[in-house]
Parts: sequence; structure tokens; C-alpha cells
Amino acid sequence: MFAIAAAIVPNFALILLGWTIRARRLLEPAFWAQAERLTYYLLLPALLITNLAEANLSGLPVVVIAAAQGLGIVVILGAIALPLRHFWPRLRGDGPGFTSLFQGAIRPNTYVAFAISSALWGATGVTVAAISAALVVPLVNLLCVSALVHWGHGDGQRGLGPTLAAIAKNPLIIACLLGAALNLTGIGLPPIIGPLLKILAQASLALGLLCVGAGLDLGAVRGAGRVVAASLGLKLLALPLAVGGLGWMFGLRGVPLAASTLYAAVPVATNAYVLARQLGGDFKLAAAIITASTLVAAATLPIATLLIGHLP
Repeated sequence: MFAIAAAIVPNFALILLGWTIRARRLLEPAFWAQAERLTYYLLLPALLITNLAEANLSGLPVVVIAAAQGLGIVVILGAIALPLRHFWPRLRGDGPGFTSLFQGAIRPNTYVAFAISSALWGATGVTVAAISAALVVPLVNLLCVSALVHWGHGDGQRGLGPTLAAIAKNPLIIACLLGAALNLTGIGLPPIIGPLLKILAQASLALGLLCVGAGLDLGAVRGAGRVVAASLGLKLLALPLAVGGLGWMFGLRGVPLAASTLYAAVPVATNAYVLARQLGGDFKLAAAIITASTLVAAATLPIATLLIGHLP
């Protein structure tokens, strides 16, 4: 347990540091938007490309990992989240609020997943996280956009066509496809560009976690109550149980099983807030869910990782 905590705690310490720096205004507020943009469009894609391009996928059950992630999301939405819509008026009562619960149930924080997978399992853990991201990132974006178009109130909505075009240009999706192509074709990382991408990748996780902390909104959690609790139950408990259970049934064991389950157990990504603002969701509720899930995951991730390690 101590080894797991020693690997996970420093990552959440970085999140806390990011929140402290922003709360005390040690840096200009405008810095954080630019830092998150840099991480999202350049540094994290560099990490994805380098790990996928050089990964030894022959020893990893790629199809099984992807199947566990995808089917786990389908199970959570089909068995819990979507049926919950019929009882929604008792909890919140409006469509935009439901879209925030929808996003909160399935959208993972890739920064946290990569950082902790790297700390616990090294290159193999990062590769499993990259395989998971290659499926989950485009799938979750498509599902969440569909939910927002259907249930959002539409203020500031860009329209389905432009939104889907934006998803197709998502830097994380492009990075996953490019890294996989470099790997499958045998090209690998080219000279000069490859070492440059590796240097950029080294900066991605630290800056990404600092940005996660800077984006926390403790005030938004007050008053959200049962809706936030429902989201936490779906994202931090039900989804990792579904992905881990399916992975185990499909034959995953060891690091592939642990890293796949951890990817499902990480808190909600901050871009859920951005998407809610763009497509008419309840962005204040989204901020509350993101913040609460990040705080609670600091306690649930070590427990989940420990339990996974005891599976036969």
C-alpha cells in the first residue's frame, strides 16, 4: 500500500500545487489558459505519439484492452446513466444538467491517467493508457457531443456539423492515430523529430497536472449535492468495476488489467467544462463534478489499485 501511495500522492500533490498557485495568484490568471492550451495541443500529443510509436504492442492484448474500455462505457451508459434520465426531474430536472452527469460518468482525465500509470508501471503502463486513450478519447467525445446536442439548451451552440469537424481535428485523436501508424508501419520515431517529441513529452505530465489543479473550483461543489454524488458513483466506482470486470473476463491480467482499470478510475477531465459551455450544457454543474471527482479520486485510486493487485 505504501508503494502505491508513494507513486500516486506526488501526482495529486502537483494538482494541489497548481490550485495553490492559482488561488494565491502567484502567476497571472491568463497563464493557465495558455498553459492548458500548450499541454493539450502540443505536449500531451507528443507523449501519445512517442509512446505509441515505440510501444512493443506484440506483447499486449490491444483488442482486449480496447474492448474492455469501450464495452465498459456502453454498460455504464446503457444500464445506469441513460435509465437515470427518467428519474432526473427528482434530482435536477433539466436536460443541460443531465448532460453534465453524462459527461461526468465517462470522460477520463488523461493527464492523471498517464502520470499515475507511468509512476506505477513505467513504459508498459503508459502504453496501456495510450491504447485506452486511442479508443476512449474519440468515443467519449462523440457520445458527449451527441448528448449535449440532444439535451443541451443550445445557448452558444455551434451546430452538429462544425462540432463533429472539431472532434475530427482533436489533437489527442490525431496523435493516437499518428503514433499507431508509425508503429504498425514499422517506421517508428524519425530522427531529429523523435528526440524533439520525447523532450516535449517529458514536460506534458507535470504541466498538465498543474493545470488540472488550477482549474478546480471548490465553490462550485457547494449545493450540487446528490447530482455530484451520482456522478462520482458512476465515474469512480461503476465504470472502473465495469472495465476491470470485463477485462478480467476477457483474460486481462497483471499490468494490462491494472492500467486499464486505472484509466477508467481517474477523475473527470476539465474539458467537460469547456464542452458544456460550447454546447449548452450546465457548465457550473460540470465544474462541480470535475472538482469533486478530482478530490475524491485522491482517496479512491490507491484503494482501487491495491484491490486490482490482489486479483488472481
